[in-house]
Amino acid sequence: MKRRTKEALAGAFFAACAALAVFAAASVVFYMVYMGIPAIRKVGIREFLLETRWEPVAEEPGFGILYILLTSLLGTALAAAAGVPVGILTAVYLAELADQGRAGMVRDAVETLAGIPSVIYGLLGIYLLNPVIYRLERILFAGADRHRFTGGANLLSAVIVLAVMMLPTVIHISEAAIRAVCPGLRQASLALGASKMQTIFRCVLPAARSGILTAVVLGVGRAMGEAMAITLVSGGSVRAPFPFQSVRFLTTAIVSEMGYAQGLHRQALFTIGLVLLGFILLVNGTADYFLRKGAGE
Repeated sequence: MKRRTKEALAGAFFAACAALAVFAAASVVFYMVYMGIPAIRKVGIREFLLETRWEPVAEEPGFGILYILLTSLLGTALAAAAGVPVGILTAVYLAELADQGRAGMVRDAVETLAGIPSVIYGLLGIYLLNPVIYRLERILFAGADRHRFTGGANLLSAVIVLAVMMLPTVIHISEAAIRAVCPGLRQASLALGASKMQTIFRCVLPAARSGILTAVVLGVGRAMGEAMAITLVSGGSVRAPFPFQSVRFLTTAIVSEMGYAQGLHRQALFTIGLVLLGFILLVNGTADYFLRKGAGE
């Protein structure tokens, strides 16, 4: 009887923890909807999402976030295109090819990357990356009006920083997924005459695709939700997202303006947060759909 009581209490405790997690997520969603909807009602969803003028403190305020929205989408997509392949291939090296000594060195480096605060990435971007991008600007646009130069604080710098910040998440989870593949699958492939590389890319990676997709989703979420580092290296101007253009992301708009925002301006920033939350939920939902579809196959 005592044993059953302990098991029942343990089960109730675990259920309470799960309920707390659900409650926390629901509370965040509810609060963002509650704070973000008023601005949509006052401004209009069409103007808010499709207009390009973001001047919330002007005499005639403008609350269009199209450029900011496109910057976040394009910047995240480019960062994923650069960071995800590097992360997955690094995970393959750690799980399949590296000896214990080299794998330990790479893991230490990856863990160091994971432990660096995001503001440090921004500072390194300002003092190391931006000068390099500025020199590249001067080479590519030699003879152009110097006022168009961004000093290296532009979309390209932000993409590079985001790609580096994605790496630890993608590497750790992808390596775990690759190591979880049944050893018998590798042995069967090699026994049939496949090479090591053929086994990795035609057997192991397809078998680990659900875990790798999870790594990609979490990496994209990290990039889409990053604020401090991007605030320092992106420039902060509300412009079309071209590589050598000073730009503003959804997260940087909130960080840079929330301190002085009031009234409708403050509500609009919450609406930006709601849009950002919506994209995160969309990414997670899409990944979950493909995972369920893959499991069904």
